[in-house]
Amino acid sequence: MRVEQMPLGPLSTNCYIVAFEEQAIIIDPAGDGDRIINKVAEMKVKPLAVLLTHAHFDHIGALEQVRNHYQVPVYIHELESEWLEDPNLNGSSLFGASHVKAKKADQFLHTGVHQFGSISIEIRHTPGHSPGGVAFVFYKDQFVIGGDSLFAGAIGRTDLPGGSFEQLEESIRQQFYTLPDDYIVYPGHGPETNIIKEKETNPFVQP
Repeated sequence: MRVEQMPLGPLSTNCYIVAFEEQAIIIDPAGDGDRIINKVAEMKVKPLAVLLTHAHFDHIGALEQVRNHYQVPVYIHELESEWLEDPNLNGSSLFGASHVKAKKADQFLHTGVHQFGSISIEIRHTPGHSPGGVAFVFYKDQFVIGGDSLFAGAIGRTDLPGGSFEQLEESIRQQFYTLPDDYIVYPGHGPETNIIKEKETNPFVQP
C-alpha cells in the first residue's frame, strides 16, 4: 500500500492518495486540484472513489474538480449530507473565505468494513470535531487516516458548529486508542504520529 500525503489549500490540509497496485482512493481533496491530478498521473493509478473524513471547507476545496475529472463517486457520513452545498455549514462563510460549495455526495459512509476494489477500509464514526467525522482504518498496512480528530500532540477544535469536546474525547478513546499501539495516524493537518505516542504524551486526551 502506498500513501501520499499532500498538504493543500489555504490551511495546508492533508489530502491523501492511498494506492494498492493500480487502484487508488482519494481522501479529502483539500485544494489545488491540478496537483492532485498530476500526482495521481505520476503514481500511474486509477482512482475508484473520493472519501471525505468530514465536510469542512478546507477538506473539500478541490472536490468538484477531482470528481468531474475522474467521474468517481463521493462518499460522506450522512450527518453531513447537506454540508457540501451550504457555506454556513461547511464553515467557508465563517472564516472570510470564498464560499465553498460542492454537489451532494453520491453515497453515505456507514461504520464497518467496506471494499473499494482491492482496497479494504474500516469506517469508524468519530464525532466531536464535526457531527459526521469519520476515520478510515487500513488493517493490512496498520494505519488510520483520521481527519481532524487526533493530531500529533493535539486534537481537533470543538468550538465550531456541531462540535463537542466530550464527543471528541470519547471518539479518540474509543475509536483511536483502541487500535494497536504501533498504528500510524495520518491526520487532517500536520505530520503523522502513532497511537502509542499519543496515548502517552497527548496533553488533551489520555486513555
